[in-house]
Amino acid sequence: MRAQDSATAQTSIAVPARSGSTQATADRASTPHAPSGSGTLQAALGVTAFSLTFPATAWGLEGFGPWSLVAVRSVLAAVIAGSCLLALRVPLPGRRHWAGLAVVAAGVVLGFPMLTTLALETSTTAHAAVVVGLLPLTTALFSALRVGTRPSRTFWAAALAGAAVVIAFTVQQSGGALTSADAYLFGALLVCAAGYTEGGRLARVMSGWQVIGWALVLCLPLTVPAAAIALSYEPVHLTAHSVTGLLWVAAGSQFLGLVVWYRGMAAIGIPKASQLQLAQPLLTLVWSVLLLGEHLTPAAPLAAAAVLVCIAVTQRARG
Repeated sequence: MRAQDSATAQTSIAVPARSGSTQATADRASTPHAPSGSGTLQAALGVTAFSLTFPATAWGLEGFGPWSLVAVRSVLAAVIAGSCLLALRVPLPGRRHWAGLAVVAAGVVLGFPMLTTLALETSTTAHAAVVVGLLPLTTALFSALRVGTRPSRTFWAAALAGAAVVIAFTVQQSGGALTSADAYLFGALLVCAAGYTEGGRLARVMSGWQVIGWALVLCLPLTVPAAAIALSYEPVHLTAHSVTGLLWVAAGSQFLGLVVWYRGMAAIGIPKASQLQLAQPLLTLVWSVLLLGEHLTPAAPLAAAAVLVCIAVTQRARG
């Protein structure tokens, strides 16, 4: 709704207001905030969608090269998002939001998918899950620096404990060995945490699906030519696994998962939502067993129980 229309509907007397303040008010008015319980559920659904990303990427790599997979998934996700934006006639975001959307695009649309896909060429999904084990803590730190959130000491203690459990478990799963893929994984950790934090901040003033939608569309001038070049150089072998993996990372991980994730972050706060991701590596390992035939150790149930306790503490902690 335009600020001028709102003012006309309420009164016939024009009251001067700063344009930036008026636009911010309009943005907030158009953004429905879910109750805390609903926000937690939406964030949890996002985590579930993300937990399938690594197995789906492994499937996609069976038929696509790494550069082709990342570029094509971004283009397909942008087509879905752009179609929704056009169908609903969503206006362009305010100029002050484009810098934040660029951070989301660089971190979530381009950086994290590319770096983790390169890592998965030489790493198992179990080893790659270590980056997700550190992501909740890193996102909470980025949020404290960027948004100014100040969670309690109880929150930080539980977050650190949960991160330690996940790291210990995933390193044990991979045999304790570090690989050349670790540089990609830690780079992905940093760019994704920045993208999550900025996206969660923007989701307070615009709908979560619009945040990721515009970020995807913003990348089209890069991803379309990148997809064309990559497909011309990298061989493609279409199989049921590769097509299914591509479709999931494009529609599920890259768009739908981020829609509910950003809505959840806006509702319950970036720090609390980020800690739900402590469960993501364990979910990923479950999917790796079911979909990729990998094996878990008996430590999995113990690690899962410890992580769930840490999540419960972070959700109840003040701030």
